[in-house]
Amino acid sequence: MFKPHTSTTLQQDLESIFTSIKQASLDIYAMLQKNLGEYTESTNVTGDTQLQADVQADIILQEAFKNIVCIKQICSEEQENAIPLHKNGLYSIAYDPLDGSSLMGANLSVGSIFGIYAGDFLPQNLVASAYVVYGMVVGIGFASLLKEGVDYFTYNGKEFDLQKCLRLSNKGKLNATGGTQKNWSKAHKMKIESLFNAGYRLRYSGGMVPDLHHILVKGGGLFSYPATSDAPNGKLRMLFEVFPFAFIFERAGGKAVFISELESKTTATPLLELQPKHLHDTTPCYFGSTWEIDFVSH
Repeated sequence: MFKPHTSTTLQQDLESIFTSIKQASLDIYAMLQKNLGEYTESTNVTGDTQLQADVQADIILQEAFKNIVCIKQICSEEQENAIPLHKNGLYSIAYDPLDGSSLMGANLSVGSIFGIYAGDFLPQNLVASAYVVYGMVVGIGFASLLKEGVDYFTYNGKEFDLQKCLRLSNKGKLNATGGTQKNWSKAHKMKIESLFNAGYRLRYSGGMVPDLHHILVKGGGLFSYPATSDAPNGKLRMLFEVFPFAFIFERAGGKAVFISELESKTTATPLLELQPKHLHDTTPCYFGSTWEIDFVSH
């Protein structure tokens, strides 16, 4: 595993990267206020039709990162390959420039996700993760190896204020579950229904950032995007979405796992132990408080 030379070096580098994310988030938010969710005629590497906002957000972030000398390379969900920046850089950043952009037409919250890797794009190399929620305000969650919890900031019109350090309780009340229900496995359907029967509340917008942020802010619950008959490898991308949020949930005191169901036997593997073979690999994923993850893992 690659490591920066000292914790002081890591702190300084992360502050530089986080500062660029904060500024870029304001530029993206300003762009979103002038955008109605128009589609382009192009698709990204995984076949999703790109919105103009996807492309513009990606350009904003490329510009934000290109002058930070500690960044070796970046990789966006909207680009097929990694983009080299600085030969002597230490960090690789994988990001989804605009998660949930298809929700823009409904005026729902969307977001950005960042995984900051020391060295190559491997989950064991994650040293920090961040997400941005573009809603009534611009909110940013930031987690690193340097401290426990997830620092949550909001923009007050002049600067980003630290609101609280987000931590998960052992058990929550929210249930955010993705995938088309008719394509769920019987085992997954039974467990999700049992949570609802126990009084859990459905909170699912179709945007990964706002839904996971909601669970973090409320202190617990479950987010799941399981293997389905039409998407056995899931739909969420490891490097850009899954690993960064797995890191965030673990720093917040929760768990994040991959669950496989074979011959009526359920096995769970921590998401950060998976090894991607390609930059755009996907995986089924479960994020939540420890009680909920233990429940769906058995």
